[in-house]
Formats: sequence, C-alpha cells, structure tokens
Amino acid sequence: MTYAAPSQISNARESRFWDRVAPGYAKRPVADQATYERKLDITQSFLTRDMDVLEFGCGTGTTALIHAPHVNHVLAFDFSAEMISIAERKAQDQGIDNVSFVQNRIEDFEPPNHRYDAVLTMSILHLLKDPRTAIAKSFDMLKPGGMMFSSTVCLGDGMRWFKPIAMVGGALRLLPHILFVTGAELEEMFRDAGFEIDQSWRPGPRKGIFIVARKPG
Repeated sequence: MTYAAPSQISNARESRFWDRVAPGYAKRPVADQATYERKLDITQSFLTRDMDVLEFGCGTGTTALIHAPHVNHVLAFDFSAEMISIAERKAQDQGIDNVSFVQNRIEDFEPPNHRYDAVLTMSILHLLKDPRTAIAKSFDMLKPGGMMFSSTVCLGDGMRWFKPIAMVGGALRLLPHILFVTGAELEEMFRDAGFEIDQSWRPGPRKGIFIVARKPG
C-alpha cells in the first residue's frame, strides 16, 4: 500500500478548496475597483512590449489577461485546475493568445535563472506556507533589473483577532491556509531576498500592501 505524505494530503485539500470556490470567485466583482485599477496602472508603467512575465497564483486569469497587450508573453499558473480552466476560457473568449495558463505551484516550478523580466504575485503570498522561499525563487528567476509586483493582505497588521477563526475554518476545510504577516515583515522578506523596494503602497490601514520591487542590475 502506498501512503501519501502529510504535505501531499494538505496540498490536495487546498487544491480541492480552490477548485470548489473557483466558479463563485470568477463571478465575484473586485471589492475595490479604484484600488485595483491603480495597481494595474502602476504595474503597466513598468511593462514594455518585449517583456516575458510570470504570474503565480493567477486565479482565474483576470490580471494576466489585462496585462497581456502590454508585454510579449505571460506564463500564468495556479494550483487549482478549475481556476486554470476558467482562465483558459476567458482567454479564448477575449481572443488573447500571448498568455499560457498551466496548473502548477510555485513550490514545484523550476524555471532557468534570469528567465523573466517581471513576476506578478497578486493576493497569493499570504496564502503560502513559505512566502519567503517563493520571493527568493522569484528573485532568482528574474533577469538583472527585473521587477516583482506583489499585492498582499497583511492580516498581522491589526487583524490578529481573526487568527483563531482562520485556524478553526482551516481545520473544518472552510478556509484555506492563511499567513498572518505584517507589512513590515513582508518588506523584510523582499529585502532579505536581495530586492530593492521601489514602491510600497497601502490604500488604507486594513488594506493589502502593494509592493514594487526591483532586482539590482
């Protein structure tokens, strides 16, 4: 008899959770459209048509598809098969052919170093068990001078009361894994990986932090 490792069981449960919520997630409107559009504008101010971009934790592909006309190619992945299926349908419906959607996890992704001009991580780092390693891997896969754009909910800033709820919700499989990180801790992770922080913007005290970080070179 073959037994699955605890990490494999945990990953499978997380994947099933996001597969289950994907249809509703795709239909739900952006909570703060003005803030989202500003993040898009900031990101696009750095993008050029010759860039190759990676997005991990792409969800149903909305951000990747919006940025697609401004770059050469986007490789976007998520570990939820249903999220990727929805993203592929959206790309087909919109006639966008320079985005490749694949099912994968940043923990398993092994690109050549210095491969990408930009990395996008939108609302995903706080859902990872080890965001520090994901940031360091992003640094390695970026070309010198490459950019990383990250929007992250920092529940460690003023929302620690939610931690017991998150733990119970996770145990009952009603919520995914959630990391209670602060904005200062997240910025430190970027700097420890070697990044220089170009911008760090927070639209409100309980809003996610948007970081624009540059790999020196």
